[in-house]
Amino acid sequence: MNDPTKLPASLQLTAPGLQLCLWQPSHAEALYEAARESVSTVGRWLPWCHPGYRREDAIRWIERCRSAAEGGEPCAFGVFDGNGMLLGGVGLNRFDNQHHSANLGYWVRTQAQGQGVAARATRRLATFGFEALGLCRIEIVAAVENLASRRCAEKAGARFEGIARHRLMIDGKPVDAAVYGLLPADLDQPAEAQSSAMS
Repeated sequence: MNDPTKLPASLQLTAPGLQLCLWQPSHAEALYEAARESVSTVGRWLPWCHPGYRREDAIRWIERCRSAAEGGEPCAFGVFDGNGMLLGGVGLNRFDNQHHSANLGYWVRTQAQGQGVAARATRRLATFGFEALGLCRIEIVAAVENLASRRCAEKAGARFEGIARHRLMIDGKPVDAAVYGLLPADLDQPAEAQSSAMS
């Protein structure tokens, strides 16, 4: 597997109607605004998005993403539309070098939800993970009750593999999670996301 910490800071990936950019310091204000807007939707499932989220939190997250030495996420992208508006984020983490696998996560700000953003970004990042990083398996894990995230995984082509008990911690409580697997061959199948998102 190729080292994801060696990615150039200027790396950008394109998907239909989207631009995926590795987080940059200049994105901090947009991240702060998107997070504050999305506390009631994103925050329900991702505890980092809470009412007390500050600009300093956005700055620190981006710094962490850009510095693998600090234990950040070396493959985390902001997702932007064609006008440069931040729509959310997508990233690969929990890299397993021995088995060439990783976890993929995503979030979409409130005003951009329901438009296929996460599914399109997921497919593009998964393609990059398989082709550029040498991954052979990507997992998407979502709380059982997080139906929007589960639908996104399915639209992106991932296959439901089972329920993992107490797989996630949300607000300090263990919750069961749906586990989806994504293999290179799955991306060869037609994706609902491509047609529904562009209609």
